[in-house]
Amino acid sequence: MAHEQLRLSEVLAAAEAAAPAESVEVIARNLRDRFGARSVSFLVADVIGRRVVRIGDQDVSRQGRGAEQIPLSGTLYERALRGQRLVQEPGAGRDLRVIVPVTNRGDAIGLLELTLPEAAGSVLEQVGEAAHALAFLIVMDRRFTDLYHWLERTTSVSLAAEIQRGLLPSAASYEGERFTLAGALVPADSVGGDTYDYAVDHDTLHLSITDAMGHDVDSALLATLTVNASRGARRAGCDLAEQALRMHRTLLDHGHNGLATGQLLRIAMDGAGTQVINAGHPWPLRLRGGAVEEVRLDVHLPFGVPSRTPFRVQPLDLRAGDRLILYTDGMQERRATAVDLAAVIRETATEHPREVVRAATAAVFEACRGQLQDDATILCLDWRGPRTGERRAH
Repeated sequence: MAHEQLRLSEVLAAAEAAAPAESVEVIARNLRDRFGARSVSFLVADVIGRRVVRIGDQDVSRQGRGAEQIPLSGTLYERALRGQRLVQEPGAGRDLRVIVPVTNRGDAIGLLELTLPEAAGSVLEQVGEAAHALAFLIVMDRRFTDLYHWLERTTSVSLAAEIQRGLLPSAASYEGERFTLAGALVPADSVGGDTYDYAVDHDTLHLSITDAMGHDVDSALLATLTVNASRGARRAGCDLAEQALRMHRTLLDHGHNGLATGQLLRIAMDGAGTQVINAGHPWPLRLRGGAVEEVRLDVHLPFGVPSRTPFRVQPLDLRAGDRLILYTDGMQERRATAVDLAAVIRETATEHPREVVRAATAAVFEACRGQLQDDATILCLDWRGPRTGERRAH
């Protein structure tokens, strides 16, 4: 064990000495030296989640441009990414092709693929540990390089979409002892101003989902005001009512008559309760005991609409074992009304929240034939409650 810890420290030291975009090369060199690995590469799913994009350990100089794109459906890559487990198949001769998830705190960053000589189980376990180390390195590296942004983009990105993606959390999924969550956003052909956000404090989980009016750059700028007012209030230690009020005043003062619907939630980590403010937004859905039901909240006017009625904080009944779904109206836009969202939630009841949001957005994407008229955004929370002792993370 001490020997392996020393190797890991060497890997981290080598990564720090390298350029931010060279973590794949550092891990590849380590795997070649230890196990004779060949053809080491890193793959990441594109923004839509329909392809994986490959970069080899010798491809860093290409900065991700022109990298190989591979359809995801029906492949070993899909099995490894969706199942979050190592998959393998025989290669040439006695070689073994191995694909390993690269994941950090539940955020599925990508996949590590390599070819090994005939490998024992202990070798595969150590390859999995190397993939986990790569996840940490990429989390650190992407603060300093655009490489991983380039890899995710298989189509051109508009200015509005660039602004919108910059407003989202850096990780689309998070897994902790008391909860697991995942979010997804499929932008419309002309960006519709959707966002989701979360933050994990010592004693509180903060969630939000918002939908700014309009399309393209105007809605993206309105979303920028909304999200940053929300984050600013949250980080200043404001309570939920004050957070909503600051968002509202920001749009009144700077939004040029724009508005945004949204929901703000605060969940006490000790199980003391959940607070919510609903500003003109579709009701959440809750899966409990196999049944899906709407959580019928009182509805306030959207942020930015003049009103003398203050935003009221409401309790939300959230119990251990519940799955809570927040979504924007784009999930049920005119051409997506054929999508039975409640049925999708029931059918994915045993799946990870990553799979719930993937299945839901894929259903909307297919119903709209890939041409959404409004952004489709969804946030899925599995709440386990405090100190259940039921979850064990690798």
